[in-house]
Amino acid sequence: MRVLFVSSPGAGHVFPLVPLAWGFRAVGHEVLVGACGESLEAADAGLPVVDIAPGFLVQDYLRQLFASDPGLPARDREAARRREISFAVTAFGPVNRRLADGLMRLARDWRPELVVYDELGVVGALAAAGLNVPGVHHNYGIVRTRSLWLGLQEALADLYDEYGLARPAEPAVTLDPAPPSMVSEPDGWPVRYVPYSGGAVLPGWLSERSRPRVAVALDTAIPGTEGPGPIRRIADAAAGMEAEFVLALGDESRAGLGDPPGNIRACEWLPMSALLPTCEAIVHHGTSDVALAAAVAGVPQLVLPFGKHHFVIADAIEKRGNGLAAEPGELDTPLLERLLSDERLRVAAHEVQDEIRALPSPAEIVQRLVDAA
Repeated sequence: MRVLFVSSPGAGHVFPLVPLAWGFRAVGHEVLVGACGESLEAADAGLPVVDIAPGFLVQDYLRQLFASDPGLPARDREAARRREISFAVTAFGPVNRRLADGLMRLARDWRPELVVYDELGVVGALAAAGLNVPGVHHNYGIVRTRSLWLGLQEALADLYDEYGLARPAEPAVTLDPAPPSMVSEPDGWPVRYVPYSGGAVLPGWLSERSRPRVAVALDTAIPGTEGPGPIRRIADAAAGMEAEFVLALGDESRAGLGDPPGNIRACEWLPMSALLPTCEAIVHHGTSDVALAAAVAGVPQLVLPFGKHHFVIADAIEKRGNGLAAEPGELDTPLLERLLSDERLRVAAHEVQDEIRALPSPAEIVQRLVDAA
C-alpha cells in the first residue's frame, strides 16, 4: 500500500506522524511525506519527503499576518485564555490554501491509497477526496480538534468546488493519542503516543546524576516574543534548590540567562525521549508534544502557558493531577519545590503512564488502517 503523510508547516506537527510512518514502512508499505518549511525535518527521520510549497515559511507568513493587524496578537492571547482554538482557523486556513496545489499535484502523480494528515494540515482531506481514498486525521493530542477540523474544512470549501469534489462530513478515521483520563471525551481510534523529536548524539553527563533533575522546555519562539524574562525567572526560582535544572533551549534562549546559578545546566536541544527518563519533573509552556512526552515518561509537569492551546493543556494536566499549572509570572521557588516533593503528582503521573502503555501502538494501528482501506 502507498501511504501519503501530509503535514502543516512546523516540526511539532510532523514529528507526531513519524512513528506511524515508521510503522507502515516496517511492514513493507510505501510511505511519502508531503510537507514544507520546518516539517521537511521528517527527512531526518529517514522518510522520503517532497516539498509541496518551496520557499514557504510559516514564520514569515505569521509575522506578516500580525504586522497587517497590530491588534491580532492581543486578541489571539485573549482567545487562548478563554480556551478557544478558533484562531487557528483564521491563521491556518490560508496556510492550507498555500499547500493545496503542490499537494494535489503530488497526490495525482504518486497515487496513494491512504492519506494521513495532522490536525492543522486538513488539506490532506482534500487530497484524499481527489483520489477517492480514505483520509486519516491524526489528532494533535490532548486538545480536542473536531471543531477545528470542521472550521478549516469550511475555510477551504471553495477549493473543493474548484476541484469538483464533495467535502467530507468527517474524517474516514481520526487517531487520538490522548490519554483517555486527560480528555473530556475520546475522539476516534486510541493510539499510543510515541515521542519523536529528532535524534542527537547524547552527552555523557545525561547518565550521571547526583541530585534530582528537572527538564525545562520552552517554545523556541518564546524568547523572541516575551524576551528573556521567563527564562530568567525560572533560573532565579531554581537557584539554591537541591536539584539540577536542564535548560535544553538552544543558543537564543541561553542568551537571556546571563550568569546562571550553579545548579542550572544550559545546553543544546535534546530529544525529550532521551532527556525525560533521567528527570524527576519538567517545566514547560504547554505544547501537546512535550506534555505527552512527559506523560509517557511518567514525570510530574509544571505548565506555564503563554498562548495558543497551552491553557487547554494546562487545565487538563492540573485536573488529572499529574502536574501543576501557573501563570509564568507566578513561578517561584515554593512552586518548584512542590513539583518535586508532592507525591500525589508522582502517583498520578505513573497512572497516566500506565494508561498510555495500555493503548494500541502505532504498529498495531497500521494493520487496522490497512484493513479499513
